[in-house]
Amino acid sequence: MLRFLSAQSTFNLWVIFLTENLLVTVLALLFGWLILKFNHKPIKPASRKEVFICILTNVINTAITYAGFWLWKHGYILLSYTISWRIGFDFLVLFMLMDLAMFLFHYAIHRSILYKAIHKFHHHYADPIPIDLFVLHPLETVGFGCLWLALLLLFNFNIYAVFIYLVVNVFFGIMGHLGIEPVPASIRRIIPFKYLGTSSFHHQHHLNINHNFGFYTNIWDKIFRTYKG
Repeated sequence: MLRFLSAQSTFNLWVIFLTENLLVTVLALLFGWLILKFNHKPIKPASRKEVFICILTNVINTAITYAGFWLWKHGYILLSYTISWRIGFDFLVLFMLMDLAMFLFHYAIHRSILYKAIHKFHHHYADPIPIDLFVLHPLETVGFGCLWLALLLLFNFNIYAVFIYLVVNVFFGIMGHLGIEPVPASIRRIIPFKYLGTSSFHHQHHLNINHNFGFYTNIWDKIFRTYKG
């Protein structure tokens, strides 16, 4: 796949990466819609503004994807391609490092003037819907993208671990913006679910902006005493 992409023109790469990002968005929103429908929750339609920002976020994510590919092609990002135990290890490292990086970035935004200038835009609904995962201020989308590229520049990850992480990232994002909790409380109390950022965990953040800054886990909120169950 990477060899195929390397042979493409810049224009073709932008088309491919934009198509990829839009497809991921459509599949993610379909997944969220199916969960809401299965749980018999009325599905609130997205506004024109949400749809526009969602598309803009996809364009920015396309630019970030292209930047990552360019950095890989020119030897700045190094990836391994072996199928081994490293896939699971690299995924866990990437999962936890990104969770910590995004927690710190998210926390810093809320504790500065950037909240009103940038992040308040994402909190326009206390009761989020799936598309709100992609409704971010453009500068915030760039910020998260830079965190992602920085990790890839600093460490040599397995490419399959990167792919798994990207799938898991979208899964957690959609689950956090359902506006409902589809996982029974009995399951959320057991390991490893008790340490994960469930739907109700992130929903609590939309209800109270001073708590639950984590994305994939609640570990950092518990350490920094910002956790609210």
